[in-house]
Amino acid sequence: MMTAEQIVASHKANVETLFGLTAKAFEGVEKLVELNLTAAKAALDESANNTQAALSVKDAQELVAMQANLFQPLAEKAAAYSRHLYDIASGTGGEFTKAFEAQAAAAQKQFATLVDSAAQNAPAGSEQAVAMMKGAVTAANTAFESVQKAVKQATDMAESNLAAVSAAAPKAGKKK
Repeated sequence: MMTAEQIVASHKANVETLFGLTAKAFEGVEKLVELNLTAAKAALDESANNTQAALSVKDAQELVAMQANLFQPLAEKAAAYSRHLYDIASGTGGEFTKAFEAQAAAAQKQFATLVDSAAQNAPAGSEQAVAMMKGAVTAANTAFESVQKAVKQATDMAESNLAAVSAAAPKAGKKK
């Protein structure tokens, strides 16, 4: 059984974690808003400049050349925006992952302590049931660790794919 002090400490830690994660979520939203405002301002400025340039075109050949020159910066800017967006999302998600892993580790430790305590206080003749329960806990922990590793591998692969796409986007814009 948990004591009143342990329960209060657990609730206090949970509330602190909640407020910490809420602050991190707001930081992520602030970064996203800042990124979008910067991108919108740059797009507006660029649109004004392109409109001025289009109005000063003297012939169709110059217009075609101007349009061709617009594709390269557009691809590079889209790739940069995607990288920034991913950095914000992965940074914020990383904070949530750390908090979740810490909470999960604490819960596993608490549960293991509870199982050990129950095993020590189990009546005679229940050794097989205790062994089965410990085996189930070990299997659950192993499964949880496997899932964590799979998620980490998928995240690494997604990061690698994003890097490849980001590197390829400006090159694709140059071909047009």
